[in-house]
Amino acid sequence: MRAKRKEGFISVITGFAFTGIALGVATLIIVMSVMNGFRHELLGRILGINGHIGIMAPASYPFNNYNDALKEISSIEHISMAIPMIENQLLVTSGRSAEGAMVRGIAKEDLLKKEALAKAVEGVDLEYFKDDGIIMGVRLAHKMGLTEGDKITLLSPNGKITAFGTVPRMKSYQIIGMFDSGMFEYDANFIFMPLESAQLYFGLKGAVTNIDVTLDDDKYLEVVRSALEASVGGSAYVYDWKQSNAAFFNAIEVERNVMFVILTLIIVVAAFNIITGLIMLVKDKGRDVAVLRTMGATKGMIMRIFFMDGAFIGAVGTTIGVVLGLLVSYHIEEIRQFLQSIFGRDLFSAEIYFLSKLPAKVDITEVVTVVVISLLLSFVATLYPSWRAAKMDPVEALRYE
Repeated sequence: MRAKRKEGFISVITGFAFTGIALGVATLIIVMSVMNGFRHELLGRILGINGHIGIMAPASYPFNNYNDALKEISSIEHISMAIPMIENQLLVTSGRSAEGAMVRGIAKEDLLKKEALAKAVEGVDLEYFKDDGIIMGVRLAHKMGLTEGDKITLLSPNGKITAFGTVPRMKSYQIIGMFDSGMFEYDANFIFMPLESAQLYFGLKGAVTNIDVTLDDDKYLEVVRSALEASVGGSAYVYDWKQSNAAFFNAIEVERNVMFVILTLIIVVAAFNIITGLIMLVKDKGRDVAVLRTMGATKGMIMRIFFMDGAFIGAVGTTIGVVLGLLVSYHIEEIRQFLQSIFGRDLFSAEIYFLSKLPAKVDITEVVTVVVISLLLSFVATLYPSWRAAKMDPVEALRYE
């Protein structure tokens, strides 16, 4: 591996090959882990607020007999939870501002059934979650300049019809607390209201507009959805989380695949550095190869020597890359916080990325795939220089020396 002093540039190329493979492997592992983390966190938070499947009643025909429907739905295999709720888009006003928000009417006991929701409202005294008490997303509250105890007015354009036209429905509610789910889209747009209060506000006495269904395992999604569609017939619309969030997950999947291909090219470039370095090494070690050949070394032996050189570069570079990639992946949030404290800038805006923390989820299968690709490219890169070294004529090498 060591070059003569006058040919020291070969050692530099070898160093670049080491560094290129290590950085390529590390970058690929880090990026794939972050992409996996995005998908896992988004899915976890989406299914923490919403179920796997939603059943929505037509606008003019809410579920009046939803208790019977819940019993029938709960009897379907693989359904772990079915929650009745009222959901509608309203205008939220206060003395200072106005914002659009999704208001969801849900019973207190059902709110606590969802682990993610229960965790999001840990700091809220749910004894006051009744009558005119509501829970607002923390980012929506901050955007409107509101705090716990403030009052807001909910305004719905679907009001009462009078002789003078439609009068918008308006009512004041008090903020009893704020929830923080860690996902910007929900924290900046959602308000939770007691189910009975929502029924009273929307004029849906004893009725709901949605039924939220959670499964015990996501792999039964298609089967359960088909069963629900057969059960409700054409009286309601059945949709699943993949439809509701298709844009998110399709974008992540496409970006993930493209990034994998692009970052693999870094390893390919590093493999070319191995080829360059070994070709120059063959030239530098020409006299040594000639001496070995005259001492009885076969072409296969010479090929193995240079193959082991290239394989060593690939194996060590890959090992360093894997260690570096895993270390960064497992501590990526701490690294982000450290860099933010140095540069004084937000490097991961929740408004843009929908999550308040930078996620990373290491997939061992993907790490193994990256290692195999890196080693394979490294080994393939050694074939031509090794073959060229073995083909060298010892007489010609010694003559030019």
